[in-house]
Amino acid sequence: QVPLVESGGGLVQAGGSLRLSCAASGRTSSYYFMGWFRQAPGKEREFVARIRRGGADTSYGDSVKGRFTISRDNAKNTVYLQMNTLKPEDTAVYYCAAGQRTSLGVSTSDYDYWGQGTQVTVSS
Repeated sequence: QVPLVESGGGLVQAGGSLRLSCAASGRTSSYYFMGWFRQAPGKEREFVARIRRGGADTSYGDSVKGRFTISRDNAKNTVYLQMNTLKPEDTAVYYCAAGQRTSLGVSTSDYDYWGQGTQVTVSS
């Protein structure tokens, strides 16, 4: 098991910003994908964003495109999710994940390791 520890969640007003961080105990460069998912109460876990090992290849869920940005700092073994123009519907627990297999990286089954999650609450 490779611990992933998320931080940066909290309460923010609609239109505000937050930056989530995910610190990995191992080298993030060893994972083919690092990704972020979220889960709201009563809903399935939803793909938010993912970034491939080299950092140039990113993908986003339709609901966050143009507002969220994923990045990684392999020297710090950390992945970030910059969230701008937040909406109440962005309220969820956000999970960091790491995958070692070649895949599209947009499904939960593409990932091997998960963090415990960090709560993001956006008030209207």
